Amino acid sequence: MDQVARAAGVSRATVSRVINGAPTVDAKIREIVQRAIAETGYVPNGAARTLVTRRTDSVALVISEPERPNDSSFLNRVFTDPYFGRVTAGATGALRPHDIHLVIVPTDSAGHHHVLRYLRQGAVDGVLLISSHDRDPLPRLVYDLGIPAVVSARPARPLAVSFVDVDQRLGARLAADRLLARGRRRLATITGPLDSPAGHDRFDGFRTYLRAHDLSDVPYLEGDFTRAGAEQLTRELLRRHPDVDGLFVASDLMGEGALRAVQDLGRRVPEDIAVVGFDDSSAALDCRPQLTTVRQPVEEMAAEMAALLLAHIATPGLLPRSVMFQPTLVTRGTA
Repeated sequence: MDQVARAAGVSRATVSRVINGAPTVDAKIREIVQRAIAETGYVPNGAARTLVTRRTDSVALVISEPERPNDSSFLNRVFTDPYFGRVTAGATGALRPHDIHLVIVPTDSAGHHHVLRYLRQGAVDGVLLISSHDRDPLPRLVYDLGIPAVVSARPARPLAVSFVDVDQRLGARLAADRLLARGRRRLATITGPLDSPAGHDRFDGFRTYLRAHDLSDVPYLEGDFTRAGAEQLTRELLRRHPDVDGLFVASDLMGEGALRAVQDLGRRVPEDIAVVGFDDSSAALDCRPQLTTVRQPVEEMAAEMAALLLAHIATPGLLPRSVMFQPTLVTRGTA
């Protein structure tokens, strides 16, 4: 810093104010200091800065799933499911302008104590938490630590924490309405895990909408948000109910597996069976024909989570907020 100050012809204190983003520095002086920083190759000492500011300039993206973290299928899903990639992209894009780093921490119930110990050590300034099942204790455990946190969906149990979600029930109603509009009357669904808020709400929204249209008998099988699982379940569903002519699949990744099963059984899409997915992820575009789906703006939702978290970090004691996004229907070739 002394070298930067000499190169810029200013005091060491002025250099410090520029580095820390103080708004009181004149724009011309700031430019001179920044040029001197570039010329000298100065990089702030992160460890020393953390000791002074008590900030690590990093946040954790904790992905909590019911599977074991050393289960290859669990880790495979975390790093290949388009949903998690979109969350990571949205959060990173919002944090990068603030020079905040994102640390990805996948875990299940067996690994919760490792996550909590990591958070207690002050390794990050806050937590973006993706919790996928109703009985997950991690949202409460993180809340009890007192660390700033934002959850990716409405908590299954009441908790005074900020969260960001999409209107899941409305999205499922959009799917049902599209299938009805295509003249389908024997509708079925492959749900997500029914112990997850998203899986439960999508199933409930779909079934409730159909009941209002005098369709109370809705065959369903519970899926796991995986392609292979949905392919197997779709075969079983059509074996039990061969007259199904419209199918709502609660994620695009499962929709890809469902389409494979439908077509392998010799059924045409959409002529024999119309199919609607949920997410509007890259998996929908990989389908042939491309998948009609309900779009949830995952990148925008993740960016909003990051913005809320930064606000909680900057202002301790800030009251929790909930932000609800609206889904839209994206029509393609399957319905």
